[in-house]
Amino acid sequence: MAERQQRQRRVGGGVVVGLVVCVGVGASGCAGSGAAAEDSRAAADPVQVLHRAADALVDAGSSKARTSMEMATGGTRVTIRGEGVYDYTRQLGRLKVLLPQDPAGTSEHRHITELLAPGALFMKNRGAGVPADKWVRVDTGTLSDGNLVTGGATDPYTAAEVLRGTRTATYVGSTEVGGTEVRHYRGTADLAVAAKGASKGVRQSLEAAAKGFATARVPFDVYLDDQGRIRKIRHRFSFVNGQRKGPVAVASTLLLYDFGARVDVRLPKDGDIYAGKIAE
Repeated sequence: MAERQQRQRRVGGGVVVGLVVCVGVGASGCAGSGAAAEDSRAAADPVQVLHRAADALVDAGSSKARTSMEMATGGTRVTIRGEGVYDYTRQLGRLKVLLPQDPAGTSEHRHITELLAPGALFMKNRGAGVPADKWVRVDTGTLSDGNLVTGGATDPYTAAEVLRGTRTATYVGSTEVGGTEVRHYRGTADLAVAAKGASKGVRQSLEAAAKGFATARVPFDVYLDDQGRIRKIRHRFSFVNGQRKGPVAVASTLLLYDFGARVDVRLPKDGDIYAGKIAE
């Protein structure tokens, strides 16, 4: 099975942890006699459909994205939202992440610009003493959550590759997301299994998350359009925060739209990266 998945895959080329985000799925379209026949085939083997999720995104090339990450802490539910673009062939993206006010409401909302790249997260307007014109670079493979949660938004392609570890899944039915008819799947993925089948740029992050999360099993709901492209995905992560005794539950949601959108992401030069130490 792993060899088959490997042949099928085509890959293009806190606050961290305090920020605490969403993604994926793909399916293969077939000739048929309408939505009923297509739904029947989709329901036949949902696990295999979801294993191919990341491939469908690479085929799509790029898209715009909206993210939402919810975390309950100290009796307060915090939501971090983001918006941007992503190039699935190069695994590069840019998000503008909006941090919430603190519980007392004394601080204003603040935007952090994030650049997503294979194995790395770049943040600007990070705060905490980092100069406003400097970027912070984080090696995502060194993060206990692999940056599925740390940046306040889950890397879209990483979120899709989580589904390569789908162990169980069911076809729920058809519905609409943003006016587009989609197929809804619900299941559970194993991060350790996903890491084995992931692309080189994502593998280390998923391996770190499999070891660092409270559990490697990730429940999800995902919605695919008739071309197998991800329109919406919601992951539910459970991670251990050093400031809390028990695991923290995080729900990360990703919406993908406007496929084929232009993506112009340029990574910072060495001189623009802050050299100070940033705690996870």
